[in-house]
Amino acid sequence: MNPRTRKILDRSFTGFGLVSIFLLTASLFFLLSPIFYKGISAFLFDGTIEFRKIQFDKYQRGNKEDLEKEILEASSARNEVYRKIEDFENSLKNYDFSIRRQYKSDLREIKELIHELLGPAPGKRKPVLIREQYGKTRWDRAQVTLNHILYREEWDYSDTTSMGKKVLVPREKDFAHTEIEPLFQHLEKKLPEMLLPQKTLYWQFLIDDSMDAHFFGGIWPEILGTFYLTIGAMVFAVPLGVIAAIYLTEYAKEGKLISALRICISTLAGVPSIVFGLFGLAFFINTLGVSQSKSVLAGSMTLALLILPTIIRASEEAIMAVPKTYKEAALSLGATKWHTVMTVIIPAALPGILTGIVISMGRAAGETAPIIFTAAVSVGKPLQILEIFNQPTPALSWNIYNLCTEHEAVDEIRHVQYGMVLTLVALVLLLNLAAIITRAKISKKLRG
Repeated sequence: MNPRTRKILDRSFTGFGLVSIFLLTASLFFLLSPIFYKGISAFLFDGTIEFRKIQFDKYQRGNKEDLEKEILEASSARNEVYRKIEDFENSLKNYDFSIRRQYKSDLREIKELIHELLGPAPGKRKPVLIREQYGKTRWDRAQVTLNHILYREEWDYSDTTSMGKKVLVPREKDFAHTEIEPLFQHLEKKLPEMLLPQKTLYWQFLIDDSMDAHFFGGIWPEILGTFYLTIGAMVFAVPLGVIAAIYLTEYAKEGKLISALRICISTLAGVPSIVFGLFGLAFFINTLGVSQSKSVLAGSMTLALLILPTIIRASEEAIMAVPKTYKEAALSLGATKWHTVMTVIIPAALPGILTGIVISMGRAAGETAPIIFTAAVSVGKPLQILEIFNQPTPALSWNIYNLCTEHEAVDEIRHVQYGMVLTLVALVLLLNLAAIITRAKISKKLRG
């Protein structure tokens, strides 16, 4: 080949490589930026006095005297709201029956929204559900609820060419010239005094148990469950995968049986994960009976089957990449084959094996389908070590899906969903970072 042409091709390939790296980095940044931006809202936000109340009541965090002062300060602004509502209810007897019925219906809706915003009115019986015992704990959600109080939604169908347009109608007009009319302006102006928002760093989101179906609290049960499932999967998959790779590369004789076995391993790597979940339910739970129903043990064994082909193939490639001279030198010195494999080949292949293991750990931590039928539940307490053999557990991957699709108040707990996503992504990135550092240290030691 002409040297000039070779030089042009080398520069072209280098340029394409740099462009590819740039595009991959930009794609990763584009993907992670919204996750980080929205996920950080689970940890850093404007917390209201209702948040500080629940932190003190449920976790004994904060100063009691300071909290009592804040409650007294907020009550002075809230009392005007309850007074206006009471005055309006007393004046309803002066209206005609039909008008009174309409006002009562509208007032009931407003009182429910105010209860949602500020919590129970003074003197009212304490509700059973935790979500009804407190008002809005986050300032952003409080503003959304305030908007629902100030405006009601209607649909305008005057344009026959469209399917209708949503219109916000001020509720203040519905109560014009009544005792409750000033309430809406009072709420709009005095809401900061009623809720006293403050910048809050809630790092305990990672260590608190969830309360009332994730309306309050943190995600510790999900983090711990993900840890149990991932470590359990590696306990089963790593020894089997590495031993299988050693056998296929060092002991097995090439033939039809071994070729068929390699094809099966490659095929298993492409099987949809939901199939592994159904297999785990049918085989580990219903046939072997490793547990009576869902359990961490059954989920870990299912995940182990899922990542086993990846560990086998990665370990095979790492072992085959070891120079043959290493093996020949060890055998020439009188070492047995097994001693050569364990003391020469495996240490030299360890960086590649570790890379495959950690990639598999990341996949095991993020899989949802295999644990739906075998291990995961939507809500649960953190498990003790001995409970993993017969108890199911919450897990980050499953709970992210569950909260985004099946929760009764999806928008209300959006920050929890993104907080779980950020935590899961950070966990996987940390695993990969650990793999890079460990591989670099082992490689340096082997070269040294």
